[in-house]
Amino acid sequence: MLRLFETLSRTELRELASTALVLLPVGAIEQHGPHLPVGTDRMLVAHVAAAAAEQAGATIPIIVAPVLPFGSSHHHLPFGGTISLATETYYRALCDMIESLVTSGFQRIFLLNGHGGNSELIQLVARDLALRHRVHIAAAPYWSIAWQALVAAGALQGAPVPGHAGTFETSLMLALHPDLVREPLPQRADQPDGSTLGFEPYRSELHGAWQRMDGYTDSPQQASAKRGRQMLRVIVPLVADALIAFYRQAEQAAV
Repeated sequence: MLRLFETLSRTELRELASTALVLLPVGAIEQHGPHLPVGTDRMLVAHVAAAAAEQAGATIPIIVAPVLPFGSSHHHLPFGGTISLATETYYRALCDMIESLVTSGFQRIFLLNGHGGNSELIQLVARDLALRHRVHIAAAPYWSIAWQALVAAGALQGAPVPGHAGTFETSLMLALHPDLVREPLPQRADQPDGSTLGFEPYRSELHGAWQRMDGYTDSPQQASAKRGRQMLRVIVPLVADALIAFYRQAEQAAV
């Protein structure tokens, strides 16, 4: 059974607080090239969260919180069509949200991320709040949870994952919201191959890089609904497994 936080009463939530895992999806409202809606990250993480929670809910008590639609997206502001929270604001907003849950009695919280720009910040929030409160917190993007399986399924061949508004996200949107994908899909000849990506010895941020790539990382024309459905069949069960594994880990830590 899928339990949505916003549909429950305060009495029901108080009764569930001591035992349930709260799944908090976080997304972004930002430009996704000329072909995808600006709500892509919010829509995708909302679907993955609900589908994974429904599967995990057969094994553990779980509640899905409303998606935080806004993310850390200042790097997309030059294109327009973006509503972003600054780094410090986003960190504080997430801390406030989770501390609200902790005050309400919840002890197990999982941040499921749908936007790459949020990744470092949700990890910092999880670390800092678990130090500050008697609470167990996990944080991860859905694609990193399923990374090895996506590699094995060939999802990274000819395209990086998750990229931005490229083959990966466009395929998922074609599978879930084809009516929101605009034609023609852009094509890029200098396509990065995600299967060759490994650990980078340092992180580089080159000024103006997003403008030079026109706001999308790889060729959306390679995307297909079939590819999107195949990737979702990989991602959703593994996210459900991760939710169950974290819940059991938190249970053991509470003993």
